[in-house]
Amino acid sequence: MLIRYFGAAKAASGREEEILSAGPGPDGASESAYGGESLHDLLEFLGSRPSTAPAGTPPLKSVISRSTFLVNGFAARDRSMVLAPGDTVDILPPFAGG
Repeated sequence: MLIRYFGAAKAASGREEEILSAGPGPDGASESAYGGESLHDLLEFLGSRPSTAPAGTPPLKSVISRSTFLVNGFAARDRSMVLAPGDTVDILPPFAGG
C-alpha cells in the first residue's frame, strides 16, 4: 500500500511517501508492516508510530485528525472502508493560502 503525505502531514511524518507491507519484514519486525483492514486502522497505525519530525512540528496523529483522505484518487469519507494491499492513500491536511 502506498501512503502519500502532503503539507503538514509530510512535515509531521518526515517523508513524502512510504510503502506499507501487509506483515512484518524479513527481520520479524518492521516499521512499515501494517496489519489492519480499514482506513481507520491505517490511520491509527500511522498516528501511533514514534515521531521522526523536527521539534516543534505537530505530531502526525494530530495532523491526521484534521485531514481528509483520498483512496486511489477518490475522496474517502468513511473511515471504516476496507483497504486493499495495492491501494494508494493520500493524506491531505487543510491547506491555507490562496
